[in-house]
Amino acid sequence: MNAAASLLAIETSTEACSVALAVGGAVFERHEIAPREHTRLVLPMVQSVLAEAGLALADIDAFVMGRGPGAFTGVRIAVGVVQGLAFSVDRPVVPVSSLATVAQGVMEAGATHVAVAFDARMDEVYWGAFVRDAAGVADLVGPEAVLPPDAVSLPQPGPWVGAGSGFAAYSERLSGRLGLREGYAQRLPRARDALVLGRRAWRAGAAVDAAQAQPVYIRDRVVQNRS
Repeated sequence: MNAAASLLAIETSTEACSVALAVGGAVFERHEIAPREHTRLVLPMVQSVLAEAGLALADIDAFVMGRGPGAFTGVRIAVGVVQGLAFSVDRPVVPVSSLATVAQGVMEAGATHVAVAFDARMDEVYWGAFVRDAAGVADLVGPEAVLPPDAVSLPQPGPWVGAGSGFAAYSERLSGRLGLREGYAQRLPRARDALVLGRRAWRAGAAVDAAQAQPVYIRDRVVQNRS
């Protein structure tokens, strides 16, 4: 497995439309908070980062896909676009959790324990708790789940901070009840952080064929997944 692989990440599970390309030690990113504009923005963003890096799509070794959970339409956009691009150049896909992507971004700012909650509507949140591993990458502790805010719990003691839109929507029922330090309630997933998770998964051999790259909505099931 080529550790210096060129990876292209697409993350559209929330209001943010985000694309990032890792080439060697360089990262090229386009990131815009643009609700309901993802379909219009995402492919021009892909073309823009490729042009900036001086690469063609066929130069990409694998595509990193924000698999959700998140907004149904947004998750489907990332899956559809990544599958189409991957099929077109016969490259594999590395799915990564959108919750873990937010956690990774907060860990880049120095946190070691991050509880992520996305507002899932219907008085529920998408929930995942992550700790930073020895390499500085977010590891899931316990399951990702969709739960009422009053039902979530922390998996272990630690200096937990809260991140994601669920903390803006249900501050008292989450931070207040759990005693979490806030400050990241407006944090949205960024493709550059998905690249960190994707590179670890790529090195671990976790890439799949494009046809096997599927969204994760969590509504009807609980998942346990390293990334």
